[in-house]
Amino acid sequence: MGHKKLVRFEAIKGFKNVLEYPENMQGNWHSFFQNQHPITLELACGKGEYAVGLARLNNQINTIGVDIKGNRIWRGAKTALDEQLNNVAFLRTEIDKITQYFAANEVAEIWITFPDPQLTLSKAKKRLTHPKFLRLYQQILQPNGIIHLKTDSPDLYRFTKLVIATYHLTIITDYDNAYQQNNISDELKIKTYYESLDIANSKRVHYLSFSINQLLPIEKDAILKQLMYEQATN
Repeated sequence: MGHKKLVRFEAIKGFKNVLEYPENMQGNWHSFFQNQHPITLELACGKGEYAVGLARLNNQINTIGVDIKGNRIWRGAKTALDEQLNNVAFLRTEIDKITQYFAANEVAEIWITFPDPQLTLSKAKKRLTHPKFLRLYQQILQPNGIIHLKTDSPDLYRFTKLVIATYHLTIITDYDNAYQQNNISDELKIKTYYESLDIANSKRVHYLSFSINQLLPIEKDAILKQLMYEQATN
């Protein structure tokens, strides 16, 4: 591990807005923030641009960036401390352990911004909009909680729409090319480091927001897998 990474890993241990694998946090985030404002998560937050950006836009919400890589979290946490943003925090843990840190109905919204699209079919279960993860989100989201996906990957965008259709979830917003829309929200204008890289070389940003208002029966996963295969081979 490089010297800079080691320095940052050590630094976040002293940051009041960073929690690393904390215990007994389920149901206690309002006490941590010392208010009753709604909680929004940024999953796989990287440098935390969305968590910080959302906190800047609205001081009536609490935002939490979640990532396993402490050296990346350092950037967002440092910015939040420098700007005295008391409504943003960072949680260092794996996404598949998210239910260990949040209670039922504790989260209002989830943002997934430019995640690794895990393009091969064999890695589909690692996609953060796979039912495997949606079942976890459903355990902590409020009944009308919203999931936002912002990605430059057309494959992840199509896959997520396939998931939504297969499990009969409710789409709220669907932009195939977000920045060509008129009067998009300030939330959607926030840009991350990974967005600037345009890794997919698609020259467009896809955006979906949806709610999980149905059960996600495991039996349907086999149907999804078959549909994924057909989508990939057509």
